[in-house]
Amino acid sequence: MATTEVRIFDSPKDTYKTLAKEIYQLTLNSNQPRFDIVLSGGNSPANLFSRIAKKYSDVISWDRIHFWWGDERCVPPESENSNYKMANDLLLSRISIPKENIHRIKGENVPEEEAIRYANEIETNLNYRGENPVFDLVILGLGEDGHTASIFPDQLELFEEEKICAVSQHPITGQKRITLTGRVLNNSSRVFFLVIGGNKAQRISEIMNDDEAAKLLPAYYISPNTGILIWFIDEAAGSKIS
Repeated sequence: MATTEVRIFDSPKDTYKTLAKEIYQLTLNSNQPRFDIVLSGGNSPANLFSRIAKKYSDVISWDRIHFWWGDERCVPPESENSNYKMANDLLLSRISIPKENIHRIKGENVPEEEAIRYANEIETNLNYRGENPVFDLVILGLGEDGHTASIFPDQLELFEEEKICAVSQHPITGQKRITLTGRVLNNSSRVFFLVIGGNKAQRISEIMNDDEAAKLLPAYYISPNTGILIWFIDEAAGSKIS
């Protein structure tokens, strides 16, 4: 079972600031030769990436850090919709990190083929705990519909999926995505959820209060098997927690 902690901050700025510092401390205190981090897509991590680049670009040993992605839209890397592009613009291009340490999902490839290729890259690079690869840290966001990574409410079976990566589909736009599956996310050593804004308050309330409605939300099922789960949320997102 996961060790779960919920941290609520007065403002988005305080949330980003504390999370960035937490990531820095993790990398500083780790004696591992490498540290594998899964980055989130969506809008919330933009300010987090900027904060890390501004505050910690010269003090983190980037040659030890490997970046991965929890999901990606099936678009080219130069697309404004690319999760990789946002991370590259705000973080990767501003730090001295070896190119081979950046493991992007190639959204321009055939989705089903890329899911297999990315899974193979993960298998080749990561240690295993049990039958699943182990990431040192996974950063996740929360959609207004309760989705996380690209596991949507109508695709909860991806928590039972045996593959490392799968192709999912946005329920409204029909856009294809490539996502890590639930079993991989839940095998991580640490999961940090970053949730900002009052538009997420209802979903946060359902999850935190263990409401029946929460059982329809993918984010509800994120619970690292032997790891740590910490929610970093601002006051607006936490405003409806009982």
